[in-house]
Amino acid sequence: MLGIEDCLAEVMAIPGALDAVLIDQTSGMAVATGGGGRHTDAEKSAAGLSEILRATLDGLAVASPGGTIRIRDMIITTDDGHHLLRPLETVFDGPLVIHVRLDLNRSNLALARHRLQALSDCLITT
Repeated sequence: MLGIEDCLAEVMAIPGALDAVLIDQTSGMAVATGGGGRHTDAEKSAAGLSEILRATLDGLAVASPGGTIRIRDMIITTDDGHHLLRPLETVFDGPLVIHVRLDLNRSNLALARHRLQALSDCLITT
């Protein structure tokens, strides 16, 4: 099992990764950050991304038969990059989410998703 800092270092090794944050989904707070995102405020980003994920879960649950949904990952593409979010079920106190921001031109989204899944499996309890 990887530690949080080791996990973020591995996330930052994904080709095209600009920065990463581990988010406590319950509180919306940044647990740890990686990368040199000088133009990002990790706490504000974590809070906003937590709300986006929560709203998406609520909307999908209403639209789904049975009312229960589980998101494996979520991709948001903007003018300057991809944002990849992966919720985790961990040994930690609450649900966590890994967010990585990828350079639009230098990243391979399929590879990033695959690597993030493999890394998240190292944090997930079995």
